[in-house]
Amino acid sequence: MSGPPFERAAMLERLEQETFDLLVIGGGITGVGVTLDAATRGLSVALVERDDFASGTSSKSSKLVHGGLRYLQQGDVRLVYQALRERQRLLRNAPHLVSVLPFLIPVLTKDGPVSKKIAKALRSALWMYDLTGGLRIGKRHRRLDARQALARCPTMPTEKLSSGFVYYDASADDARLTLTIARTAADHGAAVANRCDVVGFTRGGDGRIDGARVDTGAGEITVRASTVVAATGVWADEVRSLDEGSDADTLRPAKGVHVTVPWDLVRNEIAVIISVPGDKRSLFLVPWIERPGGGFDHCYIGTTDTDYVDGLDRPQTNDDDLDYVLGAVNHSLTTTITRDDVTGVWAGLRPLVKQAASGRTADLSRRHSISTSDSGLITVTGGKLTTYREMAEDAVDLVVATLGRRARCRTRRLRLVGAAAPPPTVDRHLARRYGSEAPRVLDLCDADPSLADPLVPGLRYVRAEAVFAVRHEMATTLIDVLTRRTRAHLQDRGACLASAPAIAELLAPELGWDDAEIARQVDTYLALCDAELEAAIRTDPRHAEAT
Repeated sequence: MSGPPFERAAMLERLEQETFDLLVIGGGITGVGVTLDAATRGLSVALVERDDFASGTSSKSSKLVHGGLRYLQQGDVRLVYQALRERQRLLRNAPHLVSVLPFLIPVLTKDGPVSKKIAKALRSALWMYDLTGGLRIGKRHRRLDARQALARCPTMPTEKLSSGFVYYDASADDARLTLTIARTAADHGAAVANRCDVVGFTRGGDGRIDGARVDTGAGEITVRASTVVAATGVWADEVRSLDEGSDADTLRPAKGVHVTVPWDLVRNEIAVIISVPGDKRSLFLVPWIERPGGGFDHCYIGTTDTDYVDGLDRPQTNDDDLDYVLGAVNHSLTTTITRDDVTGVWAGLRPLVKQAASGRTADLSRRHSISTSDSGLITVTGGKLTTYREMAEDAVDLVVATLGRRARCRTRRLRLVGAAAPPPTVDRHLARRYGSEAPRVLDLCDADPSLADPLVPGLRYVRAEAVFAVRHEMATTLIDVLTRRTRAHLQDRGACLASAPAIAELLAPELGWDDAEIARQVDTYLALCDAELEAAIRTDPRHAEAT
């Protein structure tokens, strides 16, 4: 199915002129999921996002589509079952974006995530994980001897390594998945626009919300809708405050940081779970961007799970976070990784629902919550990346009931844009990002061979991808292109800094930028990088480690 062009100007015109069954606030994974679910049920749907699609937590996750082995260990079998079922649906519905990822759990003689003493108990847990739904992936866990485990991560300490377990989950480009769901929703008739900030609600004579006032950056418009769903993640309380006129306090944000280093320093062929000395948590070492001849370009390490009490818009990876992550890595591997080796960082906030009695944020439930205010605002919060579709289904069930309609969910087997197999001649990089749409990117290169050149030297993106992002993916800024349409900034900030002026020049004719705007775009990106670098040398006393 092919809908209208995914163009912001056309979408804004629709937002102002049409009346919708549903307005969704928030362009993260949950918001786009709600939009797609509702549109495929036959509702007229609008979505507005204050910044860019996936600009919040949905581009800053661990990029894993998984059941969550630790949730099983915490006894939340139902959550694991649901997540593993959704994992399988994503593998089927977005095979170009979601792929199987094996994990190694080392069994060490001491100081490891798993000692020999508890290895037997872990094997029972892995069998339960497989039986709960892990086997749907077509593989089951298995035990490795020390030699086999070392072959998968040769930088582990040989003298401590006893054996290991391999089990299977999946990974995804979170920002690209979010964008693709938004584009699929648009193909099914939804009006979707970024850079649209809700500044207030409109109400009917009965006091119930019947739309929203939206700042588009070029003026204010009113979007009229019979129902409104807020799917704004950690900003949910801000939207509630617009509705209720008082400060809401329902969420407990938890910060998770990740650090990118060159893969050659780790050399893990699969994801590896390592322990954090003196803490109950473990971290993932995830190989990232496969090389055609074997090995990978990068490895990212994370995630932390700490209380967060600072401003929600720009969480940073600070001095404490780097000490925590690099300390765990250097404790677990034979190589030494320093701050000078770090090429990228990101920090995201989990929108965890407050509970009456809770200690560490790591122990708070990842289940979602849906509520309706007296004025009719439906708010969906909590949850996790893997279960976004189920969260959306539950929210739209409530919307349909509120509207007095009957319409069943259609997203369980709905394949996303690009899900068809690309031509076999398409290289792996483009195939894993665009799927069956990859030839459209290659067409740009055919029309202008300079677009086949690297976007950022040393990384695999080509200049055509930036042009495609503007023409077909609603990218409107340099930051959109470097952080979300590509993941170049997360992979190598330094290389992106050097390339930023040239990339802005490339985007300028596409977006109508003059010299002043090109300079402003570059300066804004430089400010983003400066903020990250400054945070890395700062200890935040308000950033309380969850204990």
